[in-house]
Amino acid sequence: MQDKIETSAEAAESAALPRCYEVHANSEVDSGSKELPKPLQEPVETKSPARWAYERLILYIQNFEKTLDGDHEVAMGFTGGDTGVMRIEGMGYFDPDIITFYGSDGGNARSQLVQHVSQLNVMLRALPKSVDDKPANRIGFRLAADLEEN
Repeated sequence: MQDKIETSAEAAESAALPRCYEVHANSEVDSGSKELPKPLQEPVETKSPARWAYERLILYIQNFEKTLDGDHEVAMGFTGGDTGVMRIEGMGYFDPDIITFYGSDGGNARSQLVQHVSQLNVMLRALPKSVDDKPANRIGFRLAADLEEN
């Protein structure tokens, strides 16, 4: 039961604000409501579907990278066909409804995926880092920093 009393306007605003909630079988991973970065706390109605998908993907990528050791980097797996896996090296959006991923495939060929938000289906995967003597690339943290600046 909630002890807080809200006006109808406050209740409507709370219902429109984004929330993130997760439950994990592993007790070492936090379950429950997640604190969202400031850019993700804005009402969804103020954003295009592309911007909203882009911001949430950044959060998922960053959280996934937090679970990786120094020898692995984030990549995306694709369903359908022989597209395979792409190491994520960049990401963007084109309003109102396009998400773009930049990276390289298993053979280090440059790759770009352009996808409509209604077809968005991303599987994050851990791949061994591409160069042994360099630190693992953490694109999620760079994307999040850019999101905070803009």
